Amino acid sequence: MSKLNSALLDKAVTDILAYSKGESITRGGEEIDGKKRNFTETIEVQITLKNYDPVRDKRFSGTFKLPSVPRPNLKCCMLGNAAHCEQADRIGVDHMSVEDLKKLNKNKKLVKKLAKRYDFFLASDNLMRQIPRLLGPGLTKAGKFPTLLSSSDDMQDKIEEIKATIKFQMKKVMCLNVAVGNVTMEKQQIITNVQLAINFLASLLKKQWQNIGQSYVKSTMGPAVQIYF
Repeated sequence: MSKLNSALLDKAVTDILAYSKGESITRGGEEIDGKKRNFTETIEVQITLKNYDPVRDKRFSGTFKLPSVPRPNLKCCMLGNAAHCEQADRIGVDHMSVEDLKKLNKNKKLVKKLAKRYDFFLASDNLMRQIPRLLGPGLTKAGKFPTLLSSSDDMQDKIEEIKATIKFQMKKVMCLNVAVGNVTMEKQQIITNVQLAINFLASLLKKQWQNIGQSYVKSTMGPAVQIYF
């Protein structure tokens, strides 16, 4: 059960979208002018935890697939066998074969560069086991160890699924943020994604909503708007 005030959330998302289009919005009784950027701003939710001890309480981690893809421009690279590389070529996805990976020669700088160039990686099952041997720990360190793509999986579907998946992981900080949309999306799609994301986080927590403190929604360059107190 969501404890978010739907009217408050609707107003917050309306303001964020208006601000991103260069329209004026009212904040704290003052009118501020928005600014249209020359790139697609991401919208994220920022959540503070309360009554939670990151040292003593159990750490949590969980992934959830949102109904609408928040960041469609995430870049993927397929580390594939011949069939998967061919398939990637057909759908316009960058790919690397075993031979391409061998050329990197476990060079830390080159592997780091590769990890920086892409947002996520897919790997064929027969290549998955070889990745640590071929590349060393570089992709793992960057938090981008490949997702398995089996021979029965549809590559395009898998890519869309990863783009729509968010992850909450408790580290040592009490503030979590995750992308839930972008300013080109419909207002209702963003609202639904925000509600589902926070509900999912609550389900991971020991005391659920009692562990959720102040929460905000903001676009990349816009002001943070509080949606939960």
